[in-house]
Amino acid sequence: IIIMATSTSSKLCKAVKQQYMDLPQGDKVQAMYIWIDGTGEGLRCKTRTLDSEPKTIEDLPEWNFDGSSTYQSEGSNSDMYLIPQAMFRDPFRKDPNKLVLCEVLKYNHKPAETNLRQMCKKIMDMVLNQHPWFGMEQEYTVLGTDGHPFGWPSNGFPGPQGPYYCGVGADKAYGRDVVEAHYRACLYAGVKICGTNAEVMPAQWEFQIGPCEGIEMGDHLWMARFLLHRVCEDFGVVASFDPKPIPGNWNGAGCHTNFSTKEMREDGGLKYIEESIERLAKRHQYHIRAYDPKGGLDNARRLTGHHETSNINEFSAGVANRGASIRIPRSVGQEKKGYFEDRRPSANCDPYAVTEALVRTCLLNEEGEELVKYK
Repeated sequence: IIIMATSTSSKLCKAVKQQYMDLPQGDKVQAMYIWIDGTGEGLRCKTRTLDSEPKTIEDLPEWNFDGSSTYQSEGSNSDMYLIPQAMFRDPFRKDPNKLVLCEVLKYNHKPAETNLRQMCKKIMDMVLNQHPWFGMEQEYTVLGTDGHPFGWPSNGFPGPQGPYYCGVGADKAYGRDVVEAHYRACLYAGVKICGTNAEVMPAQWEFQIGPCEGIEMGDHLWMARFLLHRVCEDFGVVASFDPKPIPGNWNGAGCHTNFSTKEMREDGGLKYIEESIERLAKRHQYHIRAYDPKGGLDNARRLTGHHETSNINEFSAGVANRGASIRIPRSVGQEKKGYFEDRRPSANCDPYAVTEALVRTCLLNEEGEELVKYK
């Protein structure tokens, strides 16, 4: 018998809660402010009441929070500022309530250490005319509250990988309710989700966000992650973005990033794709450092050269090759235009860092391991 470890909160009576959620809220609007904490991976949120429905980001007031409790500052000088940057509909409280993705600034109004959005936005603004598009494939693992993959036997392992990828059936798909609820929550919120599928390891799933242009990629992926954590909370389970949740002969979790510019998407664009790949080949270590929150240490557990990954120490590229750093889709090779896929980013990467790195190397033609500083 499998007894799944689910949270106590998920066992509270949801019908009782619904009585209150059905109450009218008058003219007031609840706005949930969401931000990235000092780990660069965790998300935090809190809610304030607004007197009317905000129509644009300018209608949202700046706010603050105690950074000493989010790994973001010392207690003696702990006020941090929340600067609204992107607004979405709230699928939990429903219209007219909002979810607000914020940047975090320190007491001196400089970006917090894990606020990578500000620099990303600056870099994206430099290449507006090239219309950089991104699509990111977010893999994740559903865990019980005990940290054990959802649906796995409590003292062993499920059958080996093979039947689970895009699988259907109770013995193959572990936790589809989470995926379906998250998908609909994203659509309601206005997050640009474009697909989902079950992944190679049981209890591992993927959703895709995009195509998004510029800074929108990071904004929409972070909001999609928030929605996933929040949906999992309702079900009493946990979503993990760990790049190698189960050691051994099980697939890790990545965040494959698809990238193109206007030139690459037009006839003859393969030439520009190949030029970008040549630039990436010369800057492999810089990208590895940018592609997980621990400067490459997390990815080292995943990028082994096995389980559909490349080796972390080597750069490679190929058409339709899932063991390469960069994959050119077969259709792109045939049509000689389109996009390429960088398979190196880790599931727990910061999309602001990943998209910024791609633009710096491929479009701003930066070389070497150091960041170029722009005025």
